[in-house]
Amino acid sequence: MISIYEPWPWYVSGPLIALVMFLLLMVGKNFGMSSNLRTLCTICGAGNTSGFFKFDWKTQKWNLVVILGAVIGGYIGVHFLSSDLIVAIHPDTVTDLKALGFQSAGSAYLPSKLFEISALTNIKSLLILSIGGMLVGFGARYAGGCTSGHAISGLSNLQLPSLIAVIGFFIGGLTMIHLIFPLIF
Repeated sequence: MISIYEPWPWYVSGPLIALVMFLLLMVGKNFGMSSNLRTLCTICGAGNTSGFFKFDWKTQKWNLVVILGAVIGGYIGVHFLSSDLIVAIHPDTVTDLKALGFQSAGSAYLPSKLFEISALTNIKSLLILSIGGMLVGFGARYAGGCTSGHAISGLSNLQLPSLIAVIGFFIGGLTMIHLIFPLIF
């Protein structure tokens, strides 16, 4: 029997994701978190400064439900369905991360070097987070969507641009973690 305190196996979560995608396809919607952010930015008035945000956000109200669901689901997952908030990673990875200066590797959910309040006073951490955020935002805009949108929604629609984007995401991620990440730390 599956414990509610363990990650759901693929044979439970996979069909649930497929069901959601089927329902979205049936009503003519696409899923992606960057489109939700675009809707929020438009509501907040970003259309006054950029044409990208000039659209009728009321036609995308369902995106707000996705955001609300992600927040509520995250809260429920952390507070009611998790017994341990430490990610189980391979001991060799913990050793490698500690050698790079991430002393909280293997004992914390997020690397404290980057995500503790004290990191906001460290110029290097601020630069890494700021530049990384801008690159992710630029990449999502340039690729016409984010990783979740292309990998889940685009691939389920059999869209060739999404396949190309997902391949690019993997190449970029592997390049970052194996070539650039060690140079930064």
